Formats: sequence, C-alpha cells, structure tokens
Amino acid sequence: MPYMNDSAYDALLNWIQTDAESLRICSALPVTYAEATTTYLLGTKTSPTVATPTDRSPNGREIVVSAITDGSISADGTASHWALVKDSATAALLCAGDLASTQGVTNGNTFTLTQFAIGVPDVT
Repeated sequence: MPYMNDSAYDALLNWIQTDAESLRICSALPVTYAEATTTYLLGTKTSPTVATPTDRSPNGREIVVSAITDGSISADGTASHWALVKDSATAALLCAGDLASTQGVTNGNTFTLTQFAIGVPDVT
C-alpha cells in the first residue's frame, strides 16, 4: 500500500490557507483567476477564515473554511460554485468547487455560506 507523510498534504493545504485572500461565489466552475474574478463572479468575501490542516475522515488531511455571514453580492445570477483566490502580486485561482446547493442572488445583497472542508485523501 502506498504511503505519503502528512507533511506533504499539509504543504498543499497550507499554501491554500496562507494565500487565500478572498472567497468568490460564481455562476459556473472557474478554472482560471479571470473566470473566478470576472467572467463568472457573483459575489466576494474578502479575508475568509481558513483553518490550518487537520486529520480528515476517513483518511487524509483537510482545511475548513469558516461560515460566511457577510459576503457581498455584485451581480444578479445563480450561484453554483465557490472559489478561493489570491488577489495580490501573483494573483491566482487556488481552488474551486460546488456549493452545497445553487441559489439565486441579487446585486447589492449579502450572501452566507455554511462552513465547508477542502480535503486531500490518503494515497491508495
């Protein structure tokens, strides 16, 4: 059975945790920084709280993004995805995924999200 030390997983997750400067909600899955911050952008939460890596069940490692109660909606649409991005200097899309459920949003309102985990399973 293959093995990888937790430090290898933590290096990836710490990079996300350290560099995540904003969380964006989007109308489709972004695969580039431009898509996350312009093309599909519906709303932004600056400085989201992202925890340090911990054990993941049933295996692997994960980071938890804390619940958001004050995200800012900047366009009308249906939010279906989230994206964590680095906005300064070497701007980058760090990771993205599906929201638990889609939701219609209206420019000028706020958005909320429950906490969620980003995980890496153990190698098999």
